[in-house]
Amino acid sequence: MIEQRNIFLVGPMGAGKSTIGRHLAHILHLDFHDSDATIEKNTGADIAWIFDVEGEEGFRSRERKVINKLTQNKGIVLATGGGVVIQDENRNCLSARGIVVYLKTSIEKQLARTKKDKLRPFLQTDDPKSKLVELSKIRNPLYDEIADYIIDTDEQSAKVVANKIIKLLNF
Repeated sequence: MIEQRNIFLVGPMGAGKSTIGRHLAHILHLDFHDSDATIEKNTGADIAWIFDVEGEEGFRSRERKVINKLTQNKGIVLATGGGVVIQDENRNCLSARGIVVYLKTSIEKQLARTKKDKLRPFLQTDDPKSKLVELSKIRNPLYDEIADYIIDTDEQSAKVVANKIIKLLNF
């Protein structure tokens, strides 16, 4: 039954996880959650502030707790943060508790989609492209490792990608 299956969206920043996740949840009548938004709500501060005050380690600790809690739900669509896969515990929770869809995108599309976003800590640099390349070398193999399905989002609308996921999952 649909309400018992979880769909977890992973991929780099700018892949469209939140936007696609909202469409997917709406179409399937499932609850939508965004792990970064949940962290912000629980903390009362945005991700950039958490990184500034607690560093990446503090943020990852918060993220681990949120992922563990959210993945215990049934019948949800979860958009995760781009770095969720760097922790073994997160990868294990995602793999064991739902269907993992890796939303793949190019560095060029990431840059285009995130160029006006001043809240992403890793992009607050003079050379965001180099940072995205560096992150992709670490994270892309981890996305591949836990993905049940991989969908390229570069030249497709969020609605088209959501419908492709539905077809792949036979919902």
